[in-house]
Amino acid sequence: MKTKTDRNTNNDQLPMDLNDLLSAVQTLPEQYRQELERPLNRVVDYTRRRRRILNLIQEALSQLRMDMKYLMFDLEATRRERDSYKNALED
Repeated sequence: MKTKTDRNTNNDQLPMDLNDLLSAVQTLPEQYRQELERPLNRVVDYTRRRRRILNLIQEALSQLRMDMKYLMFDLEATRRERDSYKNALED
C-alpha cells in the first residue's frame, strides 16, 4: 500500500480537490483510513493515468499538426514544380 510520502511525490499532477481528499483521509483514525486508502489509491492512479493519456494525445495532435504543415508545404511545392514544367512544355 502506498504511503503518504509516495502519494505526495506526484501531488502536483493531481487536482486540488483530490489533494484535499488525500489530506483529509490522512487525518482520519487508522481504522477508517485503512478502509479508504485502497479505493482512494485507485482514484489517484486513475487520475494520473488519465493525465498521462491526455498528454500523449496532446503530443500526438501537435505532431499531426506539424506533419500536416509539412505535407501542405510539400504539396504546394509539387504544384509549383508541375506548373513550371507544364509552362516549359507549352513554350
